[in-house]
Amino acid sequence: MVRGEALSAYRALLRATQKSFAGDTLMLNASAVEVRKKFDVNRHVTSETEIQRLLEEARQASHFISTMIVQAKLNDRGGYEVKPSKEHAGATLEIPSEEIIRKSA
Repeated sequence: MVRGEALSAYRALLRATQKSFAGDTLMLNASAVEVRKKFDVNRHVTSETEIQRLLEEARQASHFISTMIVQAKLNDRGGYEVKPSKEHAGATLEIPSEEIIRKSA
């Protein structure tokens, strides 16, 4: 049963990153690597309490990625556009600094 829950949590995280980072190959690849690394590090955890804590952490991360991250896209005018979906209702918008944007380019 736990294996199925872990696989479900893993897939949910990947789906959340695929939706949030659609069209951004760099972030898609980096997030997939990070999700895999987190699951691999905890592969041999046997404590039921610890497993449940890790599964809850994965569910929260999936929810956070789905509801709190919105990719800004460069438009034709050289500016960035943010198009939040209904999942983002009530979220606070944080505009990244120019330095962060330069590093990600």
